[in-house]
Amino acid sequence: MIVQISDPHFGTERPEVVDALHRLITRMAPALVILSGDVTQRARRAQFDAARRFIDGYGRPTLVIPGNHDVPLLNVFARAFDPFGGYRRVFGNDLEPVHASADALVIGVNTVRPARHKNGAVSDAQIERVSARLRDADEAQLRIVVTHQPVHVIREKDVGNLLINREAAIRAWAAAGADLVLGGHIHLPYVRPLNNDARQLASELWAVQAGTATSTRIREGISNSVHVIRHDTASDRAVCLVEQWNFDEGAQQFSAGPMTTIPLDRYRQT
Repeated sequence: MIVQISDPHFGTERPEVVDALHRLITRMAPALVILSGDVTQRARRAQFDAARRFIDGYGRPTLVIPGNHDVPLLNVFARAFDPFGGYRRVFGNDLEPVHASADALVIGVNTVRPARHKNGAVSDAQIERVSARLRDADEAQLRIVVTHQPVHVIREKDVGNLLINREAAIRAWAAAGADLVLGGHIHLPYVRPLNNDARQLASELWAVQAGTATSTRIREGISNSVHVIRHDTASDRAVCLVEQWNFDEGAQQFSAGPMTTIPLDRYRQT
């Protein structure tokens, strides 16, 4: 089991939601937690420290990538000469971590471009690096790529937030065998297939977009949410289950919501 959290924006966090998320992760004890960027609101020391305390508190392996809010906005000097300094202080120097286990391969991609501020991009070199690692994956591994900015949006207003060079990435990663592309940035949870008549991808690939896990910066009246990803290869028709868990304001806890069942393409081909 994997838990995806995104855009907690420490500095704007809701304490009751942070507590509820801590309880959820502690109870579920996932094999991995993925934090897909915007760890902080303004890349300040205290905000990074709060995020570190939260992660250390639940004590599970965690793969973290930066978001655009994790580089300084107002400190122009730091933004120009050491944009990831605060992030590296608490999460280390690897901005594109990889997690590999018997049943999952998770590849982080740093899509933040400090000079662009909000808009993210993926380079051809990054696309090929990820593709090469995907090609080496074991068949039993669920193959996940993590970006901050989305590769797919469902609202016209979010088109400007799309990852730059996404189409090249989608085609290459599908051909290399990826199953899911996880993202955040727009604080809207949904799961959508990326293959269609226009793209005609080499294999099926799905976008999994997370809402904000703990911040007051919710959108469209949608509460805080996280994803729980389960990988089942025990049956003849292996699937990935993506569950959306929403914060229940009345119960003050996260509760299971919509679930998407994703058949894994490579199993259908064998």
